[in-house]
Amino acid sequence: MNTVKILDKVFEPFITNETIDNAVEAIAQKMNQDLAGKDVVFVAILNGAFMFASDLFKKIDFSARITFVKMASYVGTSTSGSVKQLVGINEELKDKVVVIIEDIVDTGITIDLIIRQLKTYDPSEVRVASLLVKPEAMQKDVIVDYTGIEIPNRFIVGYGLDYNGYGRNLKEIFVLSETHN
Repeated sequence: MNTVKILDKVFEPFITNETIDNAVEAIAQKMNQDLAGKDVVFVAILNGAFMFASDLFKKIDFSARITFVKMASYVGTSTSGSVKQLVGINEELKDKVVVIIEDIVDTGITIDLIIRQLKTYDPSEVRVASLLVKPEAMQKDVIVDYTGIEIPNRFIVGYGLDYNGYGRNLKEIFVLSETHN
């Protein structure tokens, strides 16, 4: 993997596609054990989680449904501090096990809001699966039930994550260069 330039920023290789795939596989195996026989609805958070949701859902070996919501909390390379729900839930969640699929949990602000909103639909339980978690950045006390990879508090792109809308299509994850920007 080489560095990539996206708009005005340079990003360096950070997490390989193989490492991502291994993390997705590990999460799927744990879910296949934990959730078999339960009535599960996956709620994937757009836009960032679309690649993770797709790869994960293909590895799930029990019957489940999936739906998508779109949230926004980033402007450029930093969190805006406020979250707006852009697209809502269109599935029946009452008495279901809801598993939120998120690309990254950093401050916890977005996932905390999503959990609180989903609980108003009266599910039997709400769980969180996130490919990436930034423990150093956490501002809310949220539990991530299925964590793929813990990473430092750095800005990343690729595998669904973006910089101002660009870079989502990269199959690896890149970190903002501290030497080239």
